[in-house]
Amino acid sequence: MSDLGEVCEPSRAKRSGGRGARVALRSAPLSDAMRPIRPGMPGGQYRPLTDAGMARIHQAALQALEEIGLSQAPPSGVEVMTAAGAIQGNDGRLRFPRGLVEDMLAVAARDITLYARDPRHDMHLTGTNVHYGTAGAAVHIVDPFTLEYRDSTAQDLYDAARLVDNLDNIHFYQRTMVCRDVVDNRDMDLNTLYGCLAGTVKHVGTSFSDPAHVADCFDMLYMVAGGEEKWLERPFVSNSNCFVVPPMKFAEESCITMEDCIRRGMPMLLLSAGQAGATAPAPIALTIVQAVAECLAGVVYANSIKKGAPCIFGTWPFVSDLRTGAMSGGSAEQALLTAGCAQMHRFYDLPGGAASGISDSKLPDMQAGWEQGITNTLAGLAGLNLCYEAVGMHASLLGFCLESLVLGDDLLGQAMRCVRGIDVTEDSTSIEAMKEVCLGGPGHYLGSDQTLRLMQTEYTYPMVGNRMSPKEWNEAGKPQLLDKAVERKNAILAKAGCRVAPEIDAAIRAKYRIHFQ
Repeated sequence: MSDLGEVCEPSRAKRSGGRGARVALRSAPLSDAMRPIRPGMPGGQYRPLTDAGMARIHQAALQALEEIGLSQAPPSGVEVMTAAGAIQGNDGRLRFPRGLVEDMLAVAARDITLYARDPRHDMHLTGTNVHYGTAGAAVHIVDPFTLEYRDSTAQDLYDAARLVDNLDNIHFYQRTMVCRDVVDNRDMDLNTLYGCLAGTVKHVGTSFSDPAHVADCFDMLYMVAGGEEKWLERPFVSNSNCFVVPPMKFAEESCITMEDCIRRGMPMLLLSAGQAGATAPAPIALTIVQAVAECLAGVVYANSIKKGAPCIFGTWPFVSDLRTGAMSGGSAEQALLTAGCAQMHRFYDLPGGAASGISDSKLPDMQAGWEQGITNTLAGLAGLNLCYEAVGMHASLLGFCLESLVLGDDLLGQAMRCVRGIDVTEDSTSIEAMKEVCLGGPGHYLGSDQTLRLMQTEYTYPMVGNRMSPKEWNEAGKPQLLDKAVERKNAILAKAGCRVAPEIDAAIRAKYRIHFQ
């Protein structure tokens, strides 16, 4: 039995009527020895789209690819896709016959694993397994005390990675912000990648601002991995690639980067990020149609380069507040969009990712709580494999908050508990425990063997969330939630060091201009 299960609080035992009952303190943390690695778990209980609705979206996406197609593919992309069966019209657009799309879906990678440098954090993207992580390109850091937004730095990105490394409910770290203190774009890409790798041994996602920077970044990757062969055995970084500019246009430089990364064995997030009512249609269903069509074009593209290349179907549409045209990533419509996209990933049986957890609020306040709670929980319940931007993001992706990252870990713990659902087993429905308590027992379950045995498996406990009674809260000095988040953030950062071996870290710093300590 863990330390948590053995804690006794006599005053509460008296109130409950038990004699010497063992009762868990509400504020007691999990023993470090019992800290679990919390892997992804199956979702899929929530289905806003019917089977007929998914089939209709699929048919409309195929029609869009066949009749509208996509423009502005780079010459290298035109070459590989037309060789596979795409048709370039006189207008320069590439169109995709249904048979071609179906053939490429048949050879597309499924049941893939996104590796981490620590194998305990490997993510198996199969079925409806759900994982939560970060993402985004925030240009500001939010200070929840001064209420100021300042430029984000390479140090901020590294600190966020170190926090994620120590937060149990966040499964991966995709770059969260732009290193605005790094002026040179090549140096920025290198610092973004190394800030992630130095901060965490979980799976990392990054992006490249210019195809010319890819080679140097892979040189750094090989240094961290221990050589190219070691990298190819367990590629622990994926490329977040906006290969399309909605509506229905390829992004030439991103496509060239994608081609290079695929050939180097890097998993690819095929990311389509239209905005409903602006760069995507206003109807939620038609927004999904466009996102699916664009990502299906990505499946054709990637598999024309290398059949079975590990790719994530990144339907990532956002929502507009149609009164202003501004993005509203924390809206109910966003939650529906993301959940519907998750269903389409399952429709194709492809590993999928989309945005959840974005807040339009400028601060980690009640608005941020409801927006992040609803969108993350529905995404998980819909069985989304990779829930990106799940924590820390404010002001519709313009701001990132380190304290919100810590608070979000608690939120995701609750969301994952909802995803897990209710275990109905022989043991969990046996009335033997009821007999022991009711027929001559203490009349409560607080100290029963079953209760203590299930404390760390059936229930999830917040690390900073406050469950004290008003009396306990008053006696503790009326602690505020944000203060507890700062306390935990500072405690983690005080202990979290660089996650790259010292000799490799020194070699990388000698070779490249690294802007964080």
